[in-house]
Amino acid sequence: MELFMLYFTYSRQNDNKIDEIKHRLCLILHYLCPQNYSLVMKKSILMLLGVMLICSCTSKQEQATKAPIRVKTEVVQTATSTNGQTYVGIVEECEATAVSFTSMGVVKRMLVNEGQAVAKGQLIAEMDDTQARNLLSGAEAQMAQANDALERYKMLHDAGSLPEVQWVDIQSKVAQAKSQLEVAKKNLADCRLVAPVSGIVGKRLVGAGETAMPSQAVVSILDISTVKVKVAIPEAEISGISANTSSTIKVEAVNGTFSGGKIEKGVQADALTHTYDIRINVANGERKLLPGMVASVLFAATQSQHTGQLAVPVTAVQRKADGSLFVWTISGDSTAHRTAVTTGETAGNRIIITDGISDGNRIVTEGYQKLSENTKVIF
Repeated sequence: MELFMLYFTYSRQNDNKIDEIKHRLCLILHYLCPQNYSLVMKKSILMLLGVMLICSCTSKQEQATKAPIRVKTEVVQTATSTNGQTYVGIVEECEATAVSFTSMGVVKRMLVNEGQAVAKGQLIAEMDDTQARNLLSGAEAQMAQANDALERYKMLHDAGSLPEVQWVDIQSKVAQAKSQLEVAKKNLADCRLVAPVSGIVGKRLVGAGETAMPSQAVVSILDISTVKVKVAIPEAEISGISANTSSTIKVEAVNGTFSGGKIEKGVQADALTHTYDIRINVANGERKLLPGMVASVLFAATQSQHTGQLAVPVTAVQRKADGSLFVWTISGDSTAHRTAVTTGETAGNRIIITDGISDGNRIVTEGYQKLSENTKVIF
């Protein structure tokens, strides 16, 4: 029984051990049963053949039930060429508004966080208003006193008992008290910081308990309903770009491609790089694009041209030990096959295929590390 188990194990791991096991089996049977060696040997060989058949069936069943491998694929298409130029740009907000208090004081509460959407007129922060309320109370008392004096002096003025100079003086004091009252009300209202525009809170620069200075930004509010992509253009190429030049913008961070709008051209060159900054307006209704993202900008020519060549991702082309190149193609029954190819020039992250595959073939672009010939795949 031990020998059968050894045979079962070795037959699945290393076929070279089978002859050794058969030889050992013959020696043991000849030693144990010298008289009936021939009969026993026939029975043993039949049992070995049965074990081999079982192993073979088990192996085939395991292969048949092997789960397919998930891969990413791409349908091969004819490459398209545009005579445009590609540049790297940075996404910027359409407008940035720095919001600050108009007076000095200690911030009592911060009511917004970075990334939060705010509406125009929404309360952002509050400053300690103790001093402002005290000043307002004093101004109200002065106003009441001035009004009372005005009523008293008016009776004398109407009776002709008050010199005109004193009457003008009391009217002036009433006006001054009224002005101070308005200033005190404004100072109290300024202790509440509200959003002057709608947008997204970009940065929160002051926290509760800190002292805010006049004109010191407390938060910045960004308008990203439309964004701008800033691109530096060499001086030799700036003349080829106008306000209406069409552009395609690809942002890897959001895995998206966007159409560029109107272009704003700068007229002052950078002294070191001799480049001109342009800004391309891009609609951002879903707010996917955020300030600081890196973008690839293609300024297309008036018309795209088909090259008639097939292009695939560079990473899809693999190299065998003998140096030949191949790609994994997917047949109609969802099985993977090595297909030898001949390559041409590279264009960015893609490479031209001159022979081996046809337009419409499906190739594996990711997940090919676990593939072997005729492997079942899902995509």
